[in-house]
Amino acid sequence: MSALRQLFRFNGGVKPAYHKEASTTLPIAVAPAPTRLVIPLHQSIGGPPRPLVTTGDRVLKGQRIGGADGNVSSAVHASTSGTVLGVEMRLMPHTSGLSALCVVIEPDGRDEWMERQPFDFHAATPTATRDYLRDAGVVGLGGAVFPSHLKLNAGKQGKLDTLVLNGAECEPFITCDDALMRERADALLKGAAIMRDMLAATRVLVGIEDNKPEAIAAMEAAAARTGDDSIQVVAVPTRYPAGGAKQLIRVLTGIEVPHGERSTDHGVQCFNVGTAHAIYEAIALGQPLISRIITVAGNVGQARNYEVLFGTSMRDLIAPCAPLPDTDRIIMGGPMMGFLMPGDDVPVVKATNCVLVGSRALFPPPPPEMPCIRCGECAKACPADLQPFEMYWFSRARMFGKAQEYHLFDCIECGCCAYVCPSRIPLVDYYRFAKSEIWAREVDKEAADQARERYEFRLLREEREKQEKAAKLAAKTAAGREKAAAALAEAEKPARTPEEEAKHALIAAALERAKAQKAQVQPENTGDLSPEQQAEIAAIEARRAEIREQAKPHLRQDD
Repeated sequence: MSALRQLFRFNGGVKPAYHKEASTTLPIAVAPAPTRLVIPLHQSIGGPPRPLVTTGDRVLKGQRIGGADGNVSSAVHASTSGTVLGVEMRLMPHTSGLSALCVVIEPDGRDEWMERQPFDFHAATPTATRDYLRDAGVVGLGGAVFPSHLKLNAGKQGKLDTLVLNGAECEPFITCDDALMRERADALLKGAAIMRDMLAATRVLVGIEDNKPEAIAAMEAAAARTGDDSIQVVAVPTRYPAGGAKQLIRVLTGIEVPHGERSTDHGVQCFNVGTAHAIYEAIALGQPLISRIITVAGNVGQARNYEVLFGTSMRDLIAPCAPLPDTDRIIMGGPMMGFLMPGDDVPVVKATNCVLVGSRALFPPPPPEMPCIRCGECAKACPADLQPFEMYWFSRARMFGKAQEYHLFDCIECGCCAYVCPSRIPLVDYYRFAKSEIWAREVDKEAADQARERYEFRLLREEREKQEKAAKLAAKTAAGREKAAAALAEAEKPARTPEEEAKHALIAAALERAKAQKAQVQPENTGDLSPEQQAEIAAIEARRAEIREQAKPHLRQDD
């Protein structure tokens, strides 16, 4: 249910032109079925999934084609039924224009699902539920595509105070979350309830910017139907970037998550509303994440939101929207944080929330970059409380260590600083460049460290083997010396005369006969002896032992 509550403010932010009306006039449509799907295996943060299919395999809709590789990874599934044409390198939807391993599927037109069944998370352990969501391919659909099973962990305390659902959608042109909340609010809140139970959260706060009145009304009505007072829909002031996780947490709860800490350390976790809907479909319907709602807007005849299968090319997606003749670029995301695509033949992936069609008229070329005048406007607008002009100077000078001292990696690349810069400096581009250089150097350093460790280990192994060989040689030498000394001592013994040899042989034979006789003779009349008899026997045995002791020196001398 909605509730009046105190709201807080975050520092900075801007109010750009939003251009959201054009894509919200029509309901969500299903994108036309493509003739070919190119599904990248790596669609989330973490390790790339390993391919589970080969050329010629027939796959069903929802079948796993990429298995999660490690904990920080998420599975990938076939978006429809068909035949695998290849597992090969294809162009990725990224500004770099690099390729990655993809599964190419030719749809058969049947759209035949694999067997589906709900997952009873109440009867399963939290670890089993998270593993299920990992294998269902559920990741954050707000743009970061972080594997959701890792975030569905209450941390050390085992419970959270607040679960925040992010429905702010502050980026211009993008309305996919708006459309989702309008049309699928009930399923969305069912997903939120599942997440709340997994995190043992006390309350659920759904934050929606107040420029989406229809979505707010739909979510309030759905919350009322649940009859659950722990779910609250909260309208927040429209200000970019209110959709940032830390910014929305600050607005709704007043909690400011410090640098280097996690929101769970403060009893809060934040998810996108699209992620909640995907979790509902995975748990309640047994459907893995194979599609999402995407906004097509910009330089088109009819902007609209579509339910799109992953792997559909952006060219096939924008075709029904009638792109205008002067189209000259495709942007994945919005104008503030989006990425320029290398072409329109790249596939739609889990991170694609908007395909923005551009032109020179819609997005004119930026004016020439001028020198920084240190006016401080960028610092005033920064929602992360950073000093963008300092990070700019150090990034431009390639003094990356100093840039890190100014918390470069706390920058969320929202573009507010560049938006207000009077010198028209593309500040975010400098930050991205610095981050990529630092990451590259870290990779090189890690590789060098591993090479050094291998080299040092090899030296250690060689030294150990050398010491072992020296020890074996010393032991062998010592044994040889002992053997030589014994042989020398044996050689230095004086030779015995024939009379001494005969005497030695007679004594040895006598001892052997005595031993044999003693073993054969069984004492008789030894029972019921009196104490005097036992004392006499003991005395006899003592004399025999004394005689044997007296005979030993003679035997040793004879030897």
